[in-house]
Amino acid sequence: MGSLSGPAATALPYWQVNVPTDRRTDECPEGLRNLSAKDVGILSTPDDAYRRQTWTEVRRLVETNRLDLFQRVPSELRRYRLFIHSLIKEHGSVMNFVLRRRLGWEEGELGSTGGKRPFEEAGDYRILHNDWPYGIDARIVHLVVWTKFELEENPATGDLTERARGEIDRFVEGTFRARTKADTVIWFKNWRSLKSVHAVEHFHVMLFDPDPAFIREITNGDVPQCEKFEA
Repeated sequence: MGSLSGPAATALPYWQVNVPTDRRTDECPEGLRNLSAKDVGILSTPDDAYRRQTWTEVRRLVETNRLDLFQRVPSELRRYRLFIHSLIKEHGSVMNFVLRRRLGWEEGELGSTGGKRPFEEAGDYRILHNDWPYGIDARIVHLVVWTKFELEENPATGDLTERARGEIDRFVEGTFRARTKADTVIWFKNWRSLKSVHAVEHFHVMLFDPDPAFIREITNGDVPQCEKFEA
């Protein structure tokens, strides 16, 4: 997992860690309250005590389905939580923001393929940057493939069916692996409990050190929100 090395905690309150002295507040910002113990532990850690996950480690987490061990750099987690708080105040929910501002879709478009096969029409999916990527090797590009159609799950396990896995893998093969080295591409779908956006279907694709021009092409020049948000 992304590891915390060296002094894992400071004498500062968690909301003051990784914040310049002149910007620290005595009171915890509203967007950083009522967090999980995991998030408080990460936020309590100086950035210089965090070690980014390598490509080998990232592949292992995906292959062993330990997606819960992904985490963000402490200062980025702080910005992410403040961003989510601001977003919900302005748009009502993360789903509203993603659906209307990031994807340009309407809720009524979701859920049915209208008789079409998954990925048959380019208008039924979009490839964007993960707005708040994990604390991994900076050469890894983290994308999200959003779909208007559902990705079939086994109701007993909550995991993708074999048919859905095959459909996604064929899409990843033709869209990503065919344009780069096959062993530099992995994909995964978050467990339902780990999703930050539940109502819009999506899965994740990570590429190690891809051609930036290819990424600009495949995302239509998308810029992640983490590069725009100022906390």
